[in-house]
Amino acid sequence: MHRTDIANPAYFHKVVDCQWACPAHTPVPEYIRLIAQGRYSDAYMINWTSNVFPGVLGRTCDRPCEPACRRGRVEENNGEHPEPVAICRLKRVAADMKEDVAARMPKVAPKNGKRIACVGAGPASLTVARDLAPLGYDVTVFDGEPRAGGFIRTQIPRFRLPEAVIDEETGYILNMGVHFRNNQRIESMKALMAQGYDAIFVGCGAPRGRDLQIPGRTEAALHVHIGIDWLASVSFGHVKTIGRRVIVLGGGNTAMDCCRSARRLGGSDVKVIVRSGFEEMKASPWEKEDAMHEGIPIINYHVPKAFVHEGGKLKGMTFEIVKAVYDEKGRRSLVPTGQPDAFFECDDVLVAVGQENSFPWIERDCGIAFDEWGLPVLNKDTLQSTVPTVFFGGDAAFGPRNIITAVAHGHEAAVSIDRLLHGEDVAVRPAPMVNLVSQKMGIHEWSYDNDTSTDNRFKVPWAKAEQALASIKIEVELGFDVATAVKEAARCLNCDVQTVFTESACIECDACVDICPMDSLTFTVNGEEADLRRRLKAPALNQSQPLYVSGGLKTGRVMVKDEDVCLHCGLCAERCPTGAWDMQKFLLNMTKAGPGCRDQRQPAREAA
Repeated sequence: MHRTDIANPAYFHKVVDCQWACPAHTPVPEYIRLIAQGRYSDAYMINWTSNVFPGVLGRTCDRPCEPACRRGRVEENNGEHPEPVAICRLKRVAADMKEDVAARMPKVAPKNGKRIACVGAGPASLTVARDLAPLGYDVTVFDGEPRAGGFIRTQIPRFRLPEAVIDEETGYILNMGVHFRNNQRIESMKALMAQGYDAIFVGCGAPRGRDLQIPGRTEAALHVHIGIDWLASVSFGHVKTIGRRVIVLGGGNTAMDCCRSARRLGGSDVKVIVRSGFEEMKASPWEKEDAMHEGIPIINYHVPKAFVHEGGKLKGMTFEIVKAVYDEKGRRSLVPTGQPDAFFECDDVLVAVGQENSFPWIERDCGIAFDEWGLPVLNKDTLQSTVPTVFFGGDAAFGPRNIITAVAHGHEAAVSIDRLLHGEDVAVRPAPMVNLVSQKMGIHEWSYDNDTSTDNRFKVPWAKAEQALASIKIEVELGFDVATAVKEAARCLNCDVQTVFTESACIECDACVDICPMDSLTFTVNGEEADLRRRLKAPALNQSQPLYVSGGLKTGRVMVKDEDVCLHCGLCAERCPTGAWDMQKFLLNMTKAGPGCRDQRQPAREAA
C-alpha cells in the first residue's frame, strides 16, 4: 500500500464517522467537547453554521450520525447492544441551555442587486436564505401557510417539537432582512420567472400523501384520512378529536407521528399495521420504540384488502396475512400464508403509506424537465435543473428524505447560486476549510480530555405518561439536565483528535503496539491491502474503515493502524519515547456560499 496522504481532507473526514455520516457534515466532536465545558452558546453556533436548526434537529433528527458513531463499535461493557453517543440529544442541550445568540448571527452586507426567490418556507429554502441573505442577496421566501417552517411546522407534532423552538430558529433567518411572503402560494412557475428573479430555489417539499385505493375506500371516505394532511389539520387546530379505535397504515416516521397523535386525541385503541416486517419498516428505530412505549402495538406482514363499512359507516378493515420469501439473489417478495384474512375493528383509519411530489404549478413547457416519476431532472451535486437559474432541494428534489438532508441541499444550492451569479462554473464545488493542529500541552498532556468513559448511554427523561398522553402539546422528552449532559458528552471518543505518525522519528520499539488497548497498531512488511488487513495484530475486517499506512521505516517495515476501533485515547503518543506519535485535532468546515466558494477569491486551504 502507498503511504497514507493525511493532507487529503477526505481521509480524516472519513475517520470522524459521525461528521462523515451527517449530510450537513456538522463537526460533532467539536460541539460535544464545548457542551462538556459548559460553553453552550459556542456549541450552538457551531451547530447553527452547519445544520441551521439545532433546537429542531436536537428533537427530531433522523440521526444518521449515531449508527456511524465509533462508540457503538468499541464498547464491550454494554453486552449485546452497545449504544452510540446520544449526539442528537446533546445537540438539544446546546439549544436549550445557550444564552441569547441573536448578536452572534451574521451581519447582513449591503444589497448586491441580485434577487433570489425561494418557493416554500421549509428547511431547504430557509437554509438557502440563511446562506445568501448575509451576502447582500435580496431573498424572498414564498409560502402558502401563515408561518415559516414548512414540514417542520405542519407535520411534526407539538409533543415532539414545541412551536416556540420553530419560531425561534426560523426567526433567526427571517430577521436577516429576508422578505417572507406568507399566505402566498405560488401558482405558476412561468409567472414567477417573469418577475425577473436572478435565481429561483424550489423547496416546497413532497406535499401529497399517497392514498390507498382498495374496496370500500370511497364509501368510508369520511373516516379515512391521509396521514400528512391529518397531521397538518391537527397542527393548525382544525382537528381536535378522533375515534376510540384507530388503525394507522404505514411503517414510516409519519405513521409513528400519526399513531402517537391519535393516542392523545382520544384514541384508546390505536394500532399500526404494516405490510412489511418490523425490521424493514422505514421508521427510525427510536420512533418505533417511542410508539410502543406509549402502548401502541405494531402488527406486521398484514396487507390491506378492504375497508369494511355499513351504510357509509366504517366498521373495520380486512387484511391478507403474508410472509417474506427470498429468492437466490436475496430479493424479497411477500406471499400469502394461506391463513384466513384478519379483521380489525376501527372507527378511523390514518393512511401513512408514503408521500409524493406534486408540482401542478410548474408548467411542463417552462423548460424544466421531469423524469418518469414526476421528479425534476437535476444535477445531483449542484441541484441545478434544466433551466440554469432554477434549483431544487429538500423533498422537492429527490423525494421524501429528512430535515438534515434538506439543510444539506440548501447549503449546496446556495453555493451553486452564488457561483452562478458571479459568472463561475456551477459544477466546480469548493474544497472544505481544513486544519490539523497538535493538542500537545506538555510531554504527556493534551488540551482535550482523553480519558475514556465506561458509562452506558444515558436515557433522556420523559414526562409522566398521564401528563404526556393528556395533551397533544405537552412535550414528551424533557432533555438532559446539565450533570447528565456532561456525563453523556464524556462518552464521546474525540474521533476528530487524530493519531498522527512521523516515521522519521520512529525507532520501532513497539511501545505503542504494547500499550494500545484496542490492538489497532502493527509494524509489519507492506503488501496489498487485502493481504495486509489479514496480517495485522487484530485483523482489520471492517472494510469501510481505512488503514493508516506509514512510509518505509529503517527496518523496511511500515506502521499500519486500523482506524476502525481506535479510542483516540492518546496512549500511543504518551508512551512513545521519541515523539513519533502526536494527537492532532482535525477540524473540517464545509465551505458555504460567499467569497470562499468562488474561484477568484477562494482563500488557500490550511494544509495538514
